[in-house]
Amino acid sequence: SILMQRRLFLYNFRNLRKAKGRRETYLCYVVKRRDSATSCSLDFGYLRNQMGCHVEVLFLRYIAAWDLDPGRCYRITWFTSWSPCYDCAQHIASFLRSYPNLTLRIFMARLYFCEDRKAEPEGLRRLHKAGAQIAIMTFKDYFYCWNTFVENREQTFKGWEGLHENSVHLSRKLRRILLPLYEVDDLRDAFKILGL
Repeated sequence: SILMQRRLFLYNFRNLRKAKGRRETYLCYVVKRRDSATSCSLDFGYLRNQMGCHVEVLFLRYIAAWDLDPGRCYRITWFTSWSPCYDCAQHIASFLRSYPNLTLRIFMARLYFCEDRKAEPEGLRRLHKAGAQIAIMTFKDYFYCWNTFVENREQTFKGWEGLHENSVHLSRKLRRILLPLYEVDDLRDAFKILGL
């Protein structure tokens, strides 16, 4: 089936602050071709990590095999259960530089190892600098995924307790990660002056 089972989606995309036991990354995607003011949907579906290969790399291989027309514009939208690791972020950034006619939007349920002294925040900054639009999933994004990628048997999506609060918390964390380093240094200096 090209649609994800409900239990898989609800388990893997839940935006918990501590998501123990969730070792796989799932990626739901939509590929569109833009022709002037209109867009045409070319493909949609979902993937997950396979045999030690991260799902982002699997998708890049898949789309590279399409032999995209350099004279047309394409937009890819991803909804992922985890943000990309440092290496995957590097691969994605390099891919985007190779395809200037392609835009990528990434909506993430959770941030992968984005604590202090990890490489992942730097990977997200480089990915953002390469032109990828990255954001944390909100209720609206979950609702869209539920209706587009999930075998929902016409059941309406019902958010879980803490969905909104966790989304806001993770969005703030992502915004701090993406702040240019000089702005972070300016803030640290301001806090020192204020004695905070």
